[in-house]
Amino acid sequence: MSLLFNGRSRGAQLSQISILQRIQMFFLSHLRQALGSLGEMWRAGAASLMTIGVLGLSITLPSTLYILVKNAEQINAGWDQASEISLFLKAETSKQHIDQLLTRINSWPEVNKVTYIPADDALNEFKTLSGFGDAIAYLDKNPLPPVVLVAPTEKHAGPAAARLLLDKLRNEREVDIGKLDLEWLQRLDAILTVAKELVTMIALLLFLAVVLIIGNTIRLNILSKKDEILVMKLVGATDAFIQRPFMYTGFWYGLLGGLLAWFTVICLLWWMSSSVEAVSALYQKQFTLTGVDFSTLLIMLSTSVVLGLVGSMISVKRHVSAIEPK
Repeated sequence: MSLLFNGRSRGAQLSQISILQRIQMFFLSHLRQALGSLGEMWRAGAASLMTIGVLGLSITLPSTLYILVKNAEQINAGWDQASEISLFLKAETSKQHIDQLLTRINSWPEVNKVTYIPADDALNEFKTLSGFGDAIAYLDKNPLPPVVLVAPTEKHAGPAAARLLLDKLRNEREVDIGKLDLEWLQRLDAILTVAKELVTMIALLLFLAVVLIIGNTIRLNILSKKDEILVMKLVGATDAFIQRPFMYTGFWYGLLGGLLAWFTVICLLWWMSSSVEAVSALYQKQFTLTGVDFSTLLIMLSTSVVLGLVGSMISVKRHVSAIEPK
């Protein structure tokens, strides 16, 4: 009984060792073929570098545009509140009626602060800021109306609430024109929507180009090794075993192209950072370009590797299976 038990335990150990060896050989085989395909790319030299360069630059353009659009969305989100509403009063409004208007508006719960700018002060400010002081001196009368600046509370500073407050202010009899400083942000948001659609279209076209380039490169590689593939099939090699090195070649093209694209995007954003800082200084805002963090790197590498594998898979499935010994 004990001999039978010992025999079974030894058989189980041998079976377990065999399974472990199979797993080990599986990974060693993949590693050997992956390194072998990388070595062939290295020996190809200039041709591999040109292919990697085309792939990297093809991924760089949509990646850069995407990061710029995301940064613009951050600006839009940061300024997505109305700072103040400008009310241009009717020119014939008397000082008494203006004081009554200011008192009424100040009593509203939606209003945080009210600032009154008389017409003469508005003209003097315009002379200082516009540089047309000498020309304005020839005017017979002041063409600018009195202005009331209304700052909503934080609760009513959102786009919808601020627009309701604007409509309420426009109903006042002393108000001629009411303007909300959030309108230009709504135009910016519409432009960003169009920009995102353009980036998506450009990305799809360039990604398709990447797949075609990799597929054509792998096809040429397969045709150059046609005799080698025929010999391998004659000795019993499976299609999967023959296809594997070409799949790894597509993987390496995608990985190296993605790294090149990421490095190029960093260089482009660094080159543009000084211009962005100069523009943000004009608006008295502190803003720096972001979006080249580790998560962006992972997304770019994942995308480029998937494109490389798709392109190589399309090519090997079609051309390796077509090579058969007669």
